[in-house]
Amino acid sequence: MSLSDHLKKQHQCMSSLLELLDDERRALATGRVDGQRLNDLAESKQQRFDELERLESQRRQALQRLGYDNSRQGSDRAARDAGCRDSWQDFCDTAERVRRLNQLNGSVIQNRLSHNQRLLNFLHEAADNGVYGADGQARRQGLGRVASQA
Repeated sequence: MSLSDHLKKQHQCMSSLLELLDDERRALATGRVDGQRLNDLAESKQQRFDELERLESQRRQALQRLGYDNSRQGSDRAARDAGCRDSWQDFCDTAERVRRLNQLNGSVIQNRLSHNQRLLNFLHEAADNGVYGADGQARRQGLGRVASQA
């Protein structure tokens, strides 16, 4: 397989991953997150990452066999020599978009997890403080201390 054909295959896989990440971004942006949907997306993303890793390993091995060093400069030279520099640049640009979107989605997930943990901590502390009295009415002093931590 030529480098050009290989880069097209890698770019297709990377574009598919970018679509999955965009789906994940939209799923995370909703008020009520669908855990099963996110789980399905995570599985699909992992499959694409595994495929990209396999393809990248093949590309690097082929370039090394041809005498190019295992660096960005070596890959640039190989693409230029093979007449597919534009395909290589498109792939690199898409890879950077994938990296940024994956990092952004990870930050959103981390923020949601942190928020959920604070909420759970609040509920545990509120329950320990006896939020309700024997008459069924809320005890205001119990929530005052807890609310400042949530």
